Amino acid sequence: MIPRESSLWRATAEPAPGLVPLEGAQEAEVAIVGAGYTGLATALALAERGVAVTVLEATEPGAGASGANGGQVIPGLRHLASDLVAAYGETLGRSLHAHGAGDADRLFALVARHGIACEATRSGYIQLADTPVALAEARRRHAAWAGLGAPVRWLDAEEARALTGAEGYLGGWMDARGGTVQPLSLARGLARAAIACGARLHAPARVTSIRPEGRDWRLATAAGSLRARRVLLATNAMSAGLWPGLAECSMAVWSFQTATAPLPADTPVLPGRQAVSDTRRVLRYWRRDAAGRLVVGGKGTLRAPHGPRSFAVPERMRARLYPALADAPPEFFWGGRVCISLDRLPRLFALAEGVFAVMQDNGKGVAWCTGQGTTLADLLAGADPRDLPLPPATPLRPIPLHPLRTLYAAAGSLWLRAQDALDRARPAA
Repeated sequence: MIPRESSLWRATAEPAPGLVPLEGAQEAEVAIVGAGYTGLATALALAERGVAVTVLEATEPGAGASGANGGQVIPGLRHLASDLVAAYGETLGRSLHAHGAGDADRLFALVARHGIACEATRSGYIQLADTPVALAEARRRHAAWAGLGAPVRWLDAEEARALTGAEGYLGGWMDARGGTVQPLSLARGLARAAIACGARLHAPARVTSIRPEGRDWRLATAAGSLRARRVLLATNAMSAGLWPGLAECSMAVWSFQTATAPLPADTPVLPGRQAVSDTRRVLRYWRRDAAGRLVVGGKGTLRAPHGPRSFAVPERMRARLYPALADAPPEFFWGGRVCISLDRLPRLFALAEGVFAVMQDNGKGVAWCTGQGTTLADLLAGADPRDLPLPPATPLRPIPLHPLRTLYAAAGSLWLRAQDALDRARPAA
């Protein structure tokens, strides 16, 4: 494993709140397992309503993907309204899309309301296209958002290059709702805000069992136990062993990132500090941090990183995007696991009476997971599940042949890369 201090976010984050393990027998109205964006934002929303909520975290707030992602605030789900209507039906599909459309607004409003120090910058989000096929897809996405009145605009090749400094793109579009944050600072800030509003957070407090006790549930840890009426499992890619069959409903894949030393103030690389990704099936994404470093990320290997050689993909990507930086050694390199469903749609499960589980990042978790805090708080406070933008499903739907996920994830990655290569080979229509 690479050393933890190689993570840019760990090296520059706001200090972590002081927490203690759970000890003895305690009680709460709501128990939340996992102190990532989902669990913390939900705990904060419950605490603001005066609901007694306790969060149990195995290591520390933001220890998973919430503290290791690219910090890109991208509005909405990956799917357009028409895709969601096809998956969920007219009413629910459009409701879910509309809810996702406001997730970036909710995140930035939450950060401002609680004064969370996380380098929040609402500079916009840019999606670029490097093939005619990709350009057509970018136009479709731009037109869909523009048709709904979103603050988006089309970028031709010249403007795309002027805004990003990146080589090889034919055009794209920009969404003014997006931006960037320091992701680990956001998680730690959400933890502090939740505590200030009355939530209890315990760490390290790994949950070892969840069992019914009358109408309630008893969660056990190494040094204590917590009894609660309702439970939310908000562990995403870290769900193994928590509930039978839950971990088999998604795949945990690695995303790797590298960061350069701070670039000169007059560099043409992202002078406006927008978040950027492209339309490739094997995603590439990049941004600059508050100190001016270029942070580049993309798909990693199927296993945990084990040194600088694991980061060849983002390094090659930086060299292609910015040839002048091809020889710049990375100052930081790190990886994180992302929770992925096969259709890239979020999942909310009703596991038992009063017990729910959510799996929802799919590579766009900063805005979506944080923005879902209020909705999940509604559910845990007793709202009718049918009134939610995404009602909980039952029973669990495990991915077929989940034990072989490493093999078909590798095959899927090769297939997607081949499709991207074919798109680059196709002549313009």
